[in-house]
Amino acid sequence: MDHTAHHHSAPQQHTAHHGADHAGHGGRGGASWPTAAKATLHCLTGCAIGEILGMAIGTALAWGNAPTMILAIALAFVFGYSFTLFAVRRAGLGFKAAVRVALVADTVSIAVMELVDNGIIALVPGAMDAQLDEGLFWGALLGGFVIAFLVTTPVNKWMIGRGKGHAVVHAYH
Repeated sequence: MDHTAHHHSAPQQHTAHHGADHAGHGGRGGASWPTAAKATLHCLTGCAIGEILGMAIGTALAWGNAPTMILAIALAFVFGYSFTLFAVRRAGLGFKAAVRVALVADTVSIAVMELVDNGIIALVPGAMDAQLDEGLFWGALLGGFVIAFLVTTPVNKWMIGRGKGHAVVHAYH
């Protein structure tokens, strides 16, 4: 698809598009649940890659719980932001502007997701001490992702409905 042509006429198309359907992406009608779920899944994908990578690295290197969790959270933010950054750069946005869009679009979603996911891992007995080859490690991690998705989707629905969060990225799709 030629994003250059789309990007040059985006203000007219975007205005017309939003005039036609506010309910799906945000605005006065609020965001739809499928839109919020899609935004959350997008965020979860980046977070999961970073989180799994960080937990695997920290666990494989026999780091303590705190440094492993810090690495996992940092990588979750890096990968979460990078997915949005890649998408808006591909749509023609400059690097500095793309970084601003990613920060505005994803910070709250990633923060909520990380808080819930890491809270679940910390609360599951033995999960913080489980090794990579144990079901408890993967069960707590993946269970945390599921619960984080369920908690974060309503947050994203609320934000998108007010023109914030992932709604900011919509202008560049």
